[in-house]
Amino acid sequence: MNTDTAKIIQDGLWKNNPALVQILGLCPLLAVTTTLINGLGLGLATMLTLILSNTTVSLIRNAVPAEVRLPVFVMIIASIVTAIELAMSAYVYDLYKTLGIFIPLIVTNCTIIARAESFASKHPLLPSMLDGFMMGLGFLLVLVVLGGLRELVGQGTLFADAHILLGESARHLTIQVIHDYKGFLLAILPPGAFIGLGLLIALKFHIDKYIKIWRARPEPSLLTEAEIPAASGR
Repeated sequence: MNTDTAKIIQDGLWKNNPALVQILGLCPLLAVTTTLINGLGLGLATMLTLILSNTTVSLIRNAVPAEVRLPVFVMIIASIVTAIELAMSAYVYDLYKTLGIFIPLIVTNCTIIARAESFASKHPLLPSMLDGFMMGLGFLLVLVVLGGLRELVGQGTLFADAHILLGESARHLTIQVIHDYKGFLLAILPPGAFIGLGLLIALKFHIDKYIKIWRARPEPSLLTEAEIPAASGR
């Protein structure tokens, strides 16, 4: 794995994560993540949009005049999101109804236009596709973790309503983690989303701080072969 590829992966998943570092896409991030499945569904749609938009922008980057590049990029993103919305309404209609307006609102997710403008328009096809995939995956993981936490605290379950994404055969996937749980309403309301996201951001900050301290620790001194006899004779 070369340095550029490793950097793209690290940026998307951790160092420049769209949700935890750039703090972008908060509207769907906070509104949709009431359950793990909802977060997974919107995360997959967003990731697919990022991959396809980055791919398209990279392919046409030399043919689009700089003066009109942003309107062109927005039209590309809107076309992709419309196609995804139509596909979801045809194949996962229950999930489509659950996510509602937040599917077309993917167009307004600043992460997508930002990656098209700052990366895909300046890089060849494969790095742009990888960037779209990793940024989308980083965003998806935050959606899934936040949705899972809110569902667990709010309802005491995980993978509730999995059938709306995975089909009728997935109804049995619901896990009742806490039995006879009365629920905690705050967790599935917007304030709970803000609190949950804040905790995830704080956790990332502390992990980064720990890693920085660990890397800055002094290396243990190593004796050379010539110094070993002298040290043993003391």
